[in-house]
Amino acid sequence: MFAKFIIRTIKLIQNMKRIECFFGLAIIFLTYTSCAVIRPGEAGVKQTLGKFSDKVSTQGTVFYNPFISKVIKESTQTSNIKLILSLPSKEGLSVNSEISILYRLEQNKIPSVLENLGRDYESIITSVFRSASSDVCAKFYAKDMHSGMRASIEEEIKAKMKENLEKQADGIELIAVLMKSIQLPRGLANSIERKLQAEQDAMRMKFVIEQAKLEADRKIINAKGERDAQKILSEGLTQEIIKIRSIEAFNKLSESPNSKIIVTDGKTPFLIETED
Repeated sequence: MFAKFIIRTIKLIQNMKRIECFFGLAIIFLTYTSCAVIRPGEAGVKQTLGKFSDKVSTQGTVFYNPFISKVIKESTQTSNIKLILSLPSKEGLSVNSEISILYRLEQNKIPSVLENLGRDYESIITSVFRSASSDVCAKFYAKDMHSGMRASIEEEIKAKMKENLEKQADGIELIAVLMKSIQLPRGLANSIERKLQAEQDAMRMKFVIEQAKLEADRKIINAKGERDAQKILSEGLTQEIIKIRSIEAFNKLSESPNSKIIVTDGKTPFLIETED
């Protein structure tokens, strides 16, 4: 009898250990599944029985009841939606372009975005962009999308998107709408290239003409200067000055050892130099 009692006691202790282990594992499992870790660049919103909490958690651990609640995590960093679309123009042409939509969620308004748009809010942003870009681009010519007016078109699309998004949910901040890799219809692209080439040629000819005019003006100024100088010299050469200069020249000749022949008409001498 005593041996049977010992055996029953040992089995009871073993069963108690198993129950403790079971409860321990259950506690660890519940602890692991009832907390969420929010990393930098993220924000978490607790949803209990389908209702979103107004409190937004950031960078830390959030505990919740896994049976009735869950934590939805969303990025608060800048995100990029890339699209390749065919945009209409004012003249009815289609312009292919690669689009980048830069946006981010406003941290304090994430519950509103999730409640009104759901987690698939990127598809809403894409649909809003398609509508806004069609409305805006239809007011511009195709060549405008390939010129310096591209920035104005991007700003108008951004403003139109913001207006449409605010009607559906507040909390999506549009940072920029970028139109990249604009591809015009081949015929239009060739026409624009020819026009640009003609403009460059015209500018080059204008430069050449201006240079020629400047060179002509320079020559005229030089000629006028020489003419004025000669006029001044001729006006200053009187008979008395000529006689004085002649006397000075003869004085210098008299000092020269070389023989010379002087021919004169009695007024102005002419010098003929001879070799010894």
